[in-house]
Amino acid sequence: MADEMVRSAQRFVNTVYGENKIGMKVEEDGKTGWQLMYALTRALQYELGITDLSNNFGPTTLSTLEATWPSIGFRDTPANVTMIIQSALYAKGYDGSGINGVYDERTEAAVALMKRRMGVTAAFPGSDLVPKVFKALLTMDAYVVVNNGSDTVREIQQWLNGRYIGRRDFFVMPCDGHFSRDVAKSMVYAVQYEIGMADGVADGWFGNQTEAGLAEHVLSVGAVGNWVRLFSAAMMFNQRFDAFTTAFESTLATAVRSFQRFAALEETGKADVRTWASLLVSYGDQDRKGGACDGVTRITNARAATLKAEGITIVGRYLTPGGSSLPEKQIQSGELDTIVFNGLRCFPIYQTWNRSVDDFYYGAGVHAALAAIDWAKFYGFRNGTTIYFAVDYDAVDWEVTEYIIPHFKGVFRAIGENSSYNVGIYGPRNVCQRVHNQGYAVTSFVSDMSSGFSGNLGYPLPSNWAFDQIVTKWVGSGDGRIEIDVDIVSGRDEGQDSFDPPLDPTGLDTDFDDSYHDAALKDVQDYLVSIGVPETGGDEWNDDDWATIGGISTTEAFDSVIRMDPLFTDLARVLRVRKALVQAPVLWELRKWNPLDKFADDAVKDGDRDDSSTGWGQIFAATAIKARNYCIDQGIINGSRLTDADMASVWTRLHEDPIYNITTAAYVTLWDAAEIGVARPGLNTSDSDSQAILARYNGTGDGAEKYGRELIGLYQVLEQYNGTIRTS
Repeated sequence: MADEMVRSAQRFVNTVYGENKIGMKVEEDGKTGWQLMYALTRALQYELGITDLSNNFGPTTLSTLEATWPSIGFRDTPANVTMIIQSALYAKGYDGSGINGVYDERTEAAVALMKRRMGVTAAFPGSDLVPKVFKALLTMDAYVVVNNGSDTVREIQQWLNGRYIGRRDFFVMPCDGHFSRDVAKSMVYAVQYEIGMADGVADGWFGNQTEAGLAEHVLSVGAVGNWVRLFSAAMMFNQRFDAFTTAFESTLATAVRSFQRFAALEETGKADVRTWASLLVSYGDQDRKGGACDGVTRITNARAATLKAEGITIVGRYLTPGGSSLPEKQIQSGELDTIVFNGLRCFPIYQTWNRSVDDFYYGAGVHAALAAIDWAKFYGFRNGTTIYFAVDYDAVDWEVTEYIIPHFKGVFRAIGENSSYNVGIYGPRNVCQRVHNQGYAVTSFVSDMSSGFSGNLGYPLPSNWAFDQIVTKWVGSGDGRIEIDVDIVSGRDEGQDSFDPPLDPTGLDTDFDDSYHDAALKDVQDYLVSIGVPETGGDEWNDDDWATIGGISTTEAFDSVIRMDPLFTDLARVLRVRKALVQAPVLWELRKWNPLDKFADDAVKDGDRDDSSTGWGQIFAATAIKARNYCIDQGIINGSRLTDADMASVWTRLHEDPIYNITTAAYVTLWDAAEIGVARPGLNTSDSDSQAILARYNGTGDGAEKYGRELIGLYQVLEQYNGTIRTS
């Protein structure tokens, strides 16, 4: 909702400064936000004579402000600077006195109110604006409880501000009732100050000196004072206690034991150094011995002996290759036998790249799941194994919502439908917890040694953690020397110590090689022309060009199928069928789509029909239900049997979700084979059986027979290239 005074602030910064002076202009929409704060920050820098303008209120801006106007109030402050202050007050929801350029009583009252809410009035009494408060003013931080925040957390935030704001590197934190990255770092500063670190030594990062200082401040029942305040605050921020107190009483000791048990620490009931560390920084005490490790190096007998000497019994290894730079990242031939022989267990990790937001979306999740199933079966991982899918970057909260959760929805659905494996997640704390909250991961493998990740700072250890990755180090010597990531173990996943015979991948289809694109397209075009299907149009519409009325050309249909090749490949490998058997009908139906199909779909949407053939593979919902139920009954896929009551939801998914439609097309081919009494299609199904299966895809009768004759030729063209690629 627009605010007219915020609009006035935007107009002020554009009119007085704008692109000519500060290099930016803000939209005058009356809505507060970071763009306005950035513009006001640049305007202040301009007034201070700083030439290298920045959105960041950094050390140069602060020191120049301290030297120029150490305290702003009823003094000779330029009107423009006062209007910057008043504009920022309106942007933060305070009365800016009309942006009149005079630091008057209303401006004074607003600044005084803001300082009270910050908790800094003892350090900065009165109504003057000092540089550290000015810096805080030019942020979007709130100083009242927002979005269901906690009043007690706000009380802690205000106390921290009030007690430590006088220290050089401590700045005003938000007082909004929420634990956050800034609050987490401020807590470390507070501990360092209480230890006695000087300004310039205290840096807000948890290291050896901080840990050594905490070792001298072990707290137990009966302790009182500010150290107890800090410890109870740390417990609260980790959601393990519900009071901010100066007295270490039995209730706090009980909560500490509960936390220590949860975090796999020794249950002392005391605020000992390892408990402090686990509360203050994601990796905790990195000298802890972990019961598990993960790594990119093959486990040999000598290395297994090293791991056992370190107290490690579980090893995380990767299902996928690591390229030439990491030749042993993937589980090596015979390695699982070595792991078991040496009394170790193994948990599998699936990661291809997964280090950018662009790697995460629903379709990529489906692909990852099906590929992981294929690899896990290749190595013989048994039903019930948890596969950890990686989120190996610092995903911020909105990216988790928009990309990571849809990705894991795809993973979860594909794993659940096509295997008896479980889904785990590797990633920062916030990512792991949010995916678990959605029900898409049973356990978490937490990347806690990335302590600077925004998804780790300010978030507690996920409730379903199985492995907690805390440090990378070298262990052992000679042939047994190995670099590992040390993982603390919760007991939620013990890994696997026995394996099924691996499935033979010989003869399975592989991903399409783009170097064959033009030749394959030409052969598909030539074949379709030979049976009366030109690049566009066709005899059904008197050679009208369908492209002008919404039709799809041969090139468009072919390229659509190639674009979805990873899915076709995954399905073919998991189901052990020829990829072309699914590609052929989907490509054909895309090419032959016409306005009658749209009319039929619209009739279903309008409620005039119950069903129509729809989507990429032009599948009826009734057919999808029969095919999926057949596959469920045969144990090919998992799930609950569908009924006519599911007709509408199945049709909608077929119509809107190409992945669901193509997956269903694969299941239809299996059901078709059973319907006509031929063997389930496999890697060596004859052309005659394939033709019969393809004919049944279109129904029964003369039209279906013609369909089968036409599609077997298309199947053979596609299979020619698939065969060449898989054997090359």
